[in-house]
Amino acid sequence: MPSATPSTVRTHIAQRKPAPIYLIVGDDETEMSGLAADFSSLVEEDLRAFNVERMYASDKTTTGVSIVESARLLPMMSDRRVVVVLRAEKLLKPKRRGKLDEEATEDGADAPSGTDALEAYVKAPEPQTTLVLVASDVDRGRRLYKALQKTATFVECWGLKQGKDVRIDLRQVARQAEQFVRDAVSGAGQQIDPKAVRLLAERAGTDIARLRGDVGRLLLYAAGLPTIALDDVREVVSAESSYDDWAVTNAIERGNRAEALRQLALALEGGGVPYQILGQLGYFVREKLPRFDPRRVPAAVDALFRTDLDLKSSGGDPRVLLERLVVELCGR
Repeated sequence: MPSATPSTVRTHIAQRKPAPIYLIVGDDETEMSGLAADFSSLVEEDLRAFNVERMYASDKTTTGVSIVESARLLPMMSDRRVVVVLRAEKLLKPKRRGKLDEEATEDGADAPSGTDALEAYVKAPEPQTTLVLVASDVDRGRRLYKALQKTATFVECWGLKQGKDVRIDLRQVARQAEQFVRDAVSGAGQQIDPKAVRLLAERAGTDIARLRGDVGRLLLYAAGLPTIALDDVREVVSAESSYDDWAVTNAIERGNRAEALRQLALALEGGGVPYQILGQLGYFVREKLPRFDPRRVPAAVDALFRTDLDLKSSGGDPRVLLERLVVELCGR
């Protein structure tokens, strides 16, 4: 299986020379989600609604057959179609259902999971389609993975680690974390005290999500400062422990549009995944809104479904789409 780094894949995209199939694996959800979203640029913006499809393997309606049907569609008024399958571990490493499934895996066969059609597609992919499978993990003993080894480009996104099963060199991890901090601060046009850099790296350890979150909150907290000091980092780190994951929905419930947008920005800058935030907003619309203002439910449901569709079809910047949804949910 040919392998590539995320930066190499972005070069493929920029040169408009993508491979037919990509398998993105890892635990760095922000990097994986961002890389998967970048594939939409292979299609002209006005035509993405017709030629870019995001699917979730966790959905009951998503099967190997439905993925293949989407991938076999010819592009409409474009030379490229993109199909992105998120949560693909549901297909590549499904939960075992008993002894028969375990025996099938040991023999190199797949349990009945509807992946036969996908396996056949992997062996003969559509030349005008780029299929992107995004998974947190894979079962290397399954037939589907073995087929992917022959045709897919393998992209690993393990954050500060070199790989899932690679022995961790803590000094190398620390150097990577410190460089990540310096690059992020420099990109914001600021400088940072070396001691502050070390504190952020030490706190993160091997957890790239924590590092992204701390750096994102730090940049918001220290916006406008020419140099970020050690005390600034201490303030952010101490405040993070009391951060409310439901701050966005709580502000919406109070009708405080400005606070809801501020909390949304904090969540996104802190490494929040747009689809997880959408899920929280969906819970609010289903469970909480009917209790205190049932008249707003129909419009809220419409806004929620529209945003979900736009996110899945790459119909705009995820941040802008979520901001629009938050404003609508706050009402007038």
